[in-house]
Amino acid sequence: MKRLAVLGSTGSIGTQTLEVVRRHPDLFHISVLAANTSDELFAAQVEEFHPELAVLADEAAYRRLQERLAGRAVGTELAGGRQAFIDAAAHPGVDMVVTSMMGFSGLAPTLRAIEAGKDIALANKETLVVAGEIIMRRAKECGVHILPVDSEHCAFFQCLQGERLKSIARLLLTCSGGPFRGKQREELGGATVDQVLAHPTWNMGRKITVDSASLVNKGLEVIEAKWLYGVDYDKIQVVVHPQSIVHSMVEFQDGAVIAQLGAPDMKLPIQYALTYPERQAPAFERLDFWHMQALTFEKPDTETFRGLAFAYEAGRAGGTMPCTFNAANEVAVAAFLRGEIHFLDIYDIIEQTMSARAVHPAASLEDLLEEDREARAFAASLLKKKGR
Repeated sequence: MKRLAVLGSTGSIGTQTLEVVRRHPDLFHISVLAANTSDELFAAQVEEFHPELAVLADEAAYRRLQERLAGRAVGTELAGGRQAFIDAAAHPGVDMVVTSMMGFSGLAPTLRAIEAGKDIALANKETLVVAGEIIMRRAKECGVHILPVDSEHCAFFQCLQGERLKSIARLLLTCSGGPFRGKQREELGGATVDQVLAHPTWNMGRKITVDSASLVNKGLEVIEAKWLYGVDYDKIQVVVHPQSIVHSMVEFQDGAVIAQLGAPDMKLPIQYALTYPERQAPAFERLDFWHMQALTFEKPDTETFRGLAFAYEAGRAGGTMPCTFNAANEVAVAAFLRGEIHFLDIYDIIEQTMSARAVHPAASLEDLLEEDREARAFAASLLKKKGR
């Protein structure tokens, strides 16, 4: 039985991970649950799964959790605070850590888990975006396996089974196009939060859904793919596929293309990462080829949806620039969701922050923490100029 730590258990990926665990109680045991602020849902998860350790990073939420579980014999150690969240990633009773927390905050606990020798089911793409070289080096040094949970990278991983990385001609990274596929820039100026969050095929968290609409999410995945599979950016091509059935494809040097298809359901890649190299009965919908409509593919519009172009620029610049790109986007998206800026302002804040920040070597976690702080501060200073 595989012992799991689920970091970010109340988010979209975290809750779907627990659905997979419910489907296969003979295969998995939840040893650690950790989340940020959602104490009510988290308390229910603790009572259901009885982990050895449960952590809420937010101190106020942790105090509420203590009150909710007071007097209940759940047999779980409770802890609170950011450091407790990071330390939970190295819990001795864990074989694999599911990193399903959002954003830059996932870097420190993921690195902590790697250095404790835990295999990683990686759903926090920002970890590789901002610190890909550090993470991949430390994983190799520590003998840790990183299993990708993003559907696109899980697709690459499956397509490459039995193949040599040097035989890759291109990684064909599919993209739904989001809710504004086919729209022009002048049509997006007044886009509302509700319109941005109305994704046509995927049910995701708010932040990642905004990133999908801007194509920043696809840009983050481009950088992630570079580190997971060791390919140059020129060999990573984004293909818009609105049906979200082909999760990604690999073209090989001889021209052969292998694709992984499946329903647009994150439980498929989650389960594959947790059970690899075995396959289990699905906890999700199977494809019905008799009733499937046509599969179509398009070139992305990077002039309207500039997030993808910015990601390639940041990735090729290297060093701290991917960290700068990610920090500016996180600040801008949060402001958009609060109703403080317009959707298109996200691009301007990213562009201006990247232009203002110099590229430095990303030699250590401290270097990245410092760049993240300074880039966020600069991006935040732009909000006053962009505010509605």
